[in-house]
Amino acid sequence: MIKAVVFDMDGVLIDAKEWHYDALNRALRLFGTEISRADHLTTFDGLPTKRKLELLSTMENFPTSLHSFLNELKQLYTMEIVSVRCKPNFMHERALSALKGRGMKLAVASNSIRSTVEAMMARSRLDKYLDVMLSNQDVRRAKPDPEIYTLAADRLGVSPSEILIVEDNEHGVRAARASGAHVLIVKSVQEVNIENIDTKIAAINGGAL
Repeated sequence: MIKAVVFDMDGVLIDAKEWHYDALNRALRLFGTEISRADHLTTFDGLPTKRKLELLSTMENFPTSLHSFLNELKQLYTMEIVSVRCKPNFMHERALSALKGRGMKLAVASNSIRSTVEAMMARSRLDKYLDVMLSNQDVRRAKPDPEIYTLAADRLGVSPSEILIVEDNEHGVRAARASGAHVLIVKSVQEVNIENIDTKIAAINGGAL
């Protein structure tokens, strides 16, 4: 039986995938480069900024000495966007409220840094429903490694087989499946609603919610 639901954040609870893309490219353009849309969609989407910069250095010989500065600048640009565009979504509030009212344990597990996770969850008014919030700074290995999801199970006090993970991209789905949890794959934040979540839970539980 499913006892907990763990959500990825960007592209699942917050429609922020473009925010990260735009913020990193804004920083990279100061040094005459950027990540193409094709590379973003096939390689970089869903990875932590640190890992994106490592890949960029491998693929295009971008100086590693700039990683720390660019990481800080990218986070600054991201927070500028969050302060303007991150707002409550009734559909998501309804879903988390309904699950919480049913006694489900809830968590968010994101490849973003902690300050970004906390800011987005607070501005979207979803933090009050969450028992656990995890970021890439809480683990040694970010997604696609399953560490963040096994840690979520431990913090929530349930086994991975009792968790439904909601994910949207390849790296996150790989991490979720490797953790031993059940996975609901969504294509957009609009698919993250109580009806779709309940349908998946019922299928896992043999009809019961």
